Amino acid sequence: MTLSPLIPVVRDADILPALASTPVGELLRYHNLGTPHREHSRAELLVIMCMDSRKKLRIPDNFAFILRAGGANIRRAEFKVSFAVGVGAVSAIAVIGHSDCRMVGLRGRREEFVEGLVRNGGWSDVEAAAEFDRYVDEFHIDDAVEFACAEAKRLRVRYPKLLVAPLFYTVEDNLLHQICEDA
Repeated sequence: MTLSPLIPVVRDADILPALASTPVGELLRYHNLGTPHREHSRAELLVIMCMDSRKKLRIPDNFAFILRAGGANIRRAEFKVSFAVGVGAVSAIAVIGHSDCRMVGLRGRREEFVEGLVRNGGWSDVEAAAEFDRYVDEFHIDDAVEFACAEAKRLRVRYPKLLVAPLFYTVEDNLLHQICEDA
C-alpha cells in the first residue's frame, strides 16, 4: 500500500511545521481555513499555478503575486519569477499543481488540440499540428504532483534564499494540500 503524498489542511495543526509561520502557511490558512484577511502592504508570496479556470484562491488583496501558466509550468516566464523576487521582494514561492489538469497526458490530446485550434482559432490543420508538435514536449506533464515537486526543487536551486513549497489544489473540493516530498 502506497501512502498519498498529499497532506490535507483542515485545521491549523495540519500545517507542516516548516510552513506554519511562513507566507505559505498563511496561504493555507486563508484559503482552506477561512482565516480573516488582514491588510498586506506588499506581496509576501509568489504563487505559481495553472491557468485552469476552475481554480480561485481565497486570499486578500496585495498578499501574493500570481503567475498562471498551463500546468504551472513557468519555464518560459522565469524573468517574471525573478522580478517578483528581485523587485517584489517576496520571501516564499508556492508551486501549485492541481487535479484533473489537462496538461497531464498532453501528448494524447493532439487530435483534440488540432481540431480545436482549427475550429476555434481559424488555423489550418497543418499550422495547428505544427504548433502542437513544436511545444508538446515542453508542456506535457506525466503527473501533476510530481511536476509541482520537480518545479519546487528546480526553483530552490535557482533562488536558494527562498522557501519554495509544492502544493496541490483539488478541484473536486477547492482545497489546497501540502505535498510530502518524501512519499
